[in-house]
Amino acid sequence: MSTTPIIQFGTSRFLQAHVDLFLSEATDPLGGIAVVQSSGNAQRAGRLNALAATGGYPVHIRGRQGGRIVDETRRVRSITRAFSSASDWAEICRIAVEEAQIILSNTSDAGFRPSPADKGAVFDQAMSYPAKLTQLLYARYQRNPRPIQVMPTELVARNGDTLRDLVMTLANARSAEFAQWIASDVTFVNSLVDRIVSEPIEPAGAVAEPYALWAIEDCKGLLLPCTHPAIKVVPSLEPVETRKLFLLNLGHSYLVDGWISRGRAGAATVRDLMDSPDILQDLQSLYRNEVVPGFAAADTREEAELYVRDVLDRFANPFLAHQLQDIAQNHREKVSRRIGAFIDWAAQKGCTAPMPRLRNTVQTMRSTG
Repeated sequence: MSTTPIIQFGTSRFLQAHVDLFLSEATDPLGGIAVVQSSGNAQRAGRLNALAATGGYPVHIRGRQGGRIVDETRRVRSITRAFSSASDWAEICRIAVEEAQIILSNTSDAGFRPSPADKGAVFDQAMSYPAKLTQLLYARYQRNPRPIQVMPTELVARNGDTLRDLVMTLANARSAEFAQWIASDVTFVNSLVDRIVSEPIEPAGAVAEPYALWAIEDCKGLLLPCTHPAIKVVPSLEPVETRKLFLLNLGHSYLVDGWISRGRAGAATVRDLMDSPDILQDLQSLYRNEVVPGFAAADTREEAELYVRDVLDRFANPFLAHQLQDIAQNHREKVSRRIGAFIDWAAQKGCTAPMPRLRNTVQTMRSTG
């Protein structure tokens, strides 16, 4: 069996239609992916088998791009092996020690949250992803201490730095020498992903919009898993991250908050909401009067207005059924990170816009907590 230089934690439809698709389409991939289902959910065994099937799995790209309709299916064949951390930890560990050059992840919005099991010295399925990663790095350090790169794609600001700090805390509890090896030989890369992946295809696959971005912050010794038009190496993630988080993601959470306040009635998808003139006008007004002024204070009004235009087109994509109930998962955390954080960021930039709707959204969430 061929080696797999990339270990991927997470089997979400997002990764299937983003990173995994890019590697499948690239002419220069680093190699195959060994995907790890970190939840240990035995009911998803069918997905694991389908992800690594010889013929690959489908990704249906549907929407508008460059003024034309895109409606096509692509096959993804980059995943060559699939494992569950609950039953295959020994083999996952072996690959991390002997084969891996990059460890990727997308473990949901709450994936970095600590678990009581994290303090254990030996692997426990109940561990958080940072603790599982620390276990793999410790095995690498002990048996084959070559440099390795870690590339989280979770939607967390400075995700590489954040993950490194969590791992370093756990590593220091083991030994100063192990922590020093991580500091010198493990590269944690900050990146940001952007693609709406609206529907799963069973048992594996997804429906996604044409727009896709994987912005990767340049750093010393950066190793790209492949080259692809959607992969952009940038000197700083801050401008890209700010636009995505405070325009697209903020818009999603604002729409969902209104949907929840209306009793989750009258709509099932983002597209359904965009079909309502009142909701569309409210969102346009929110961007114009409460959000763009924050970017204007940061001297990036033009970029923000162009991105808002793209966002509204993406929200209204006639092909995508972007489920509101999916966006509503971890809603409280998302409101804090997307809307509450935007209000604070805009104030730091000197914005004096009152932002009544955004502030009310945050206040309501806090008062119902």
